[in-house]
Amino acid sequence: MSAPHRLDRGHTDDLMTFLAASPTPYHAVANAAERLEKAGFRQVSETDAWDAETEGASGSGSGGKYVLRGGAIIAWYVPEGAAPHTPYRIVGAHTDSPNLRVKPLPDTGAHGWRQVAVEIYGGPLMNSWLDRDLGLAGRLTLRDGSTRLVNVDRPLLRVPQLAIHLDRAVSAEGLKLDKQRHLQPIWGLGDDVRDGDLIAFLEEESGLGAGQVTGWDLMTHSVEAPAYLGRDKELVAGPRMDNLLSVHTGVAALTAVAGSEPPYIPVLAAFDHEENGSQSDTGADGPLLGGILERSVFARGGSYEDRARAFAGTVCLSSDTGHAVHPNYAERHDPTHHPRVNGGPILKVNVNNRYATDGSGRAVWAAACEKAGVPFQSFVSNNSMPCGTTIGPITAARHGIKTVDIGVAILSMHSVRELCGADDPHLLANALVAFLQG
Repeated sequence: MSAPHRLDRGHTDDLMTFLAASPTPYHAVANAAERLEKAGFRQVSETDAWDAETEGASGSGSGGKYVLRGGAIIAWYVPEGAAPHTPYRIVGAHTDSPNLRVKPLPDTGAHGWRQVAVEIYGGPLMNSWLDRDLGLAGRLTLRDGSTRLVNVDRPLLRVPQLAIHLDRAVSAEGLKLDKQRHLQPIWGLGDDVRDGDLIAFLEEESGLGAGQVTGWDLMTHSVEAPAYLGRDKELVAGPRMDNLLSVHTGVAALTAVAGSEPPYIPVLAAFDHEENGSQSDTGADGPLLGGILERSVFARGGSYEDRARAFAGTVCLSSDTGHAVHPNYAERHDPTHHPRVNGGPILKVNVNNRYATDGSGRAVWAAACEKAGVPFQSFVSNNSMPCGTTIGPITAARHGIKTVDIGVAILSMHSVRELCGADDPHLLANALVAFLQG
């Protein structure tokens, strides 16, 4: 007989709903904001002046606030009476995932097929995008400068693979894809390809008048819904777990802690553009997080000295998915570090600072897991293979704050459809709550 499930699946059910509703970073932060609003948080504008009233630290009600900028969201809760030098406890994550993104001149085609011109974003497992029913979603910018989210969440596009009869070498030599020639999806028939067709279609889908859209940030996504998998449904298959799993879990942990008056100021920082280096105004290598934390200090009457004290006592958990041991490729993993799904979240370590964890950071993470009653596992890369990285080292170096890299172990990372254990998201959430509470 199989072991009984240890956890209520409500958290994982909600994660699956969040994944399905968040095909792009813009949708992810909008959905995160909606959940924060329901928990009493309110949006503040970066262009407004901030003061004690803004921070909610002067008897003016909830101290839960958030800032939206593009595909990034920073949310924080200021406990009543928090001093200007109160340190932060931060959960860091990213909202973007590798995919196919629409080019500035999207309308193309050949030989009677109408196609959409796309560019490769990040490092996707390109073969996983073949022969999938794909939708199209993103952000439309209108003539007046306002933006509108769009989500065509039905089979609209497809990247057809070449039949084996026309590529006999594929069995012996493996699939070889040219990023320019082989990944342009089809979306119809006809030789009369006209510039503007795709955007006109999206204007109609969005209820907009012709010619209103002057800018766009559009990307493809698989329309297959997340699902439990396996005989005992102990696994979850779904899109964009890297890294919306951490975004969802961070929102859940922050809203759970808000109102409990922790000794720290709990923060969720979910950035865009991690998959291509984080160097943007919404990426972890930009000034967004530091500027907001500093403004929070100053809005509570603090000085630069208070800011320095607050940052010196701050700890960030950089939460991102990591690699579970693969049963078919165990030799690719470190022989003594084999994280298993449903074995609890992982602590990521790399002595060359591809991850930001050190011994003192490990102790912070271990204390949070012990408090929450959550087991955790350690991950290091095989010495013979290059190690990936996260927003962790960037956050530590840019802001001078202690940062620890953690996450959930998954399979098929960067595939259009990834795989995790059904219990691990909830275990991570419990550990993050304990961390934010201090």
